[in-house]
Amino acid sequence: MTADLYTLSATDAARAIASGRLSSEALVRSCWKRIEAVEPKVRAWVCLDQAHALDQARTVDRLVRDGKPLRRLPGIPIGVKDVFNSLVFPTQMGSPIWSGFKAGNDARTVSVLRLEGAVIPGKTVTSEFAVHWPGPTRNPHNLDHSPGTSSSGSVAAVAAGMVPAALCTQTAGSTIRPASFCGMYGMKPSFGMVPRTGMLKTTDTLDHVGFCARALDDVALLLDVLRVRGLDYPVVHERVREPDSSGRPWRVAVVKGPFWSGTEDYAREALASLAAAMERAGMKVEEREPPDEFAQAHAVHADIYDSCLAYYFQKESRQKPQQISRKFREMVERGRQVTPAQYDAALERQTQLSRSLDHWFEDCDVILTLASNGEAPKGEEGREQFDTCLIWTLCGVPVVTAPVFTGPRGLPFGAQLVARKYDDLKLLRFARDLQEAGLIPAAAAVAEVQ
Repeated sequence: MTADLYTLSATDAARAIASGRLSSEALVRSCWKRIEAVEPKVRAWVCLDQAHALDQARTVDRLVRDGKPLRRLPGIPIGVKDVFNSLVFPTQMGSPIWSGFKAGNDARTVSVLRLEGAVIPGKTVTSEFAVHWPGPTRNPHNLDHSPGTSSSGSVAAVAAGMVPAALCTQTAGSTIRPASFCGMYGMKPSFGMVPRTGMLKTTDTLDHVGFCARALDDVALLLDVLRVRGLDYPVVHERVREPDSSGRPWRVAVVKGPFWSGTEDYAREALASLAAAMERAGMKVEEREPPDEFAQAHAVHADIYDSCLAYYFQKESRQKPQQISRKFREMVERGRQVTPAQYDAALERQTQLSRSLDHWFEDCDVILTLASNGEAPKGEEGREQFDTCLIWTLCGVPVVTAPVFTGPRGLPFGAQLVARKYDDLKLLRFARDLQEAGLIPAAAAVAEVQ
């Protein structure tokens, strides 16, 4: 067993703990040593509790010694973005207004993680109300560069080796873009695949639970642990199927998107190189343009998002405006100008775009595009990103980003894989085939925090 236990994937660590070759306490102590070494620079956590983490780990180790059956995440440290309720930790949502607030319960996803044996060491930094205003987190690959915004703490904690995986959320690009910037695997499942009970709500039709990890197997494991099943969820039950094993070549559509002009030249070349490699591996690869109507996606998203922010945060914005960022105030003010008729029209356009994309998938299996327009920009906030992440969120389809590329500054950025709604398992099968073909890594390396 490696001396640097914190570098283990969740999947490998779970197997080692279940077999008795590794104790959860040893794993947690290794992760904690790593936290102590790099957290002062990365600043990925808003709160941590070592004693609580060790108590959880020792409970798992007792079960192993007693020969009791274990669940799927026995003693594995998992970071939790600070928008999910926690019985133990405060839920402050990146806002001073909610400093010290305790919800008194676990979000459903957090409860499931605990039931599956996971160790929750603390809460990771989120941007203000999981929107745009950045928190203190830095990119572990280069502290002068952005880690992304909303799920920055979760992804940076994983990239820096403090935990093997973490919960994220995405309402636009908040899981995929930080994963791209920090060189990690990230997944945003189909809308409705993972329950949102007990977490911050910013919108009704856009909020998704996501997760990040250094290893592709860990992303698949988290989806399997957290997704809903059974007749109580009829749509998911009927539409989520194991992928077929017909053996026909994958049909891959390379999509540049409506904002390709803002993409860095080196990123364009990297995407083209990966597409060519897929074709050499026997896949049917075709460059395709999305329907013209998808150029409207950002405007539709803005009407829905801003209107919901104005509604759900009216108390905070009116009673404590001095404790809200300029960016958030601007979005709330814009949302107040969206009429009910405009909001209804935006929801209808969202439905239409979702249907259009669903039809578009009738003659392809997977979309290949970029997860970001290039490597992480310099600075805390970075420049505004007009990439395709928001389109896939708006349409509720599953997305995986893979840590494939490196930019001219030596920073990572990712390829984004997109599938039809509820084809989450098919998407992961495709990613595994890419891994077996040597086109994407099994796992990303831990960042060397300088």
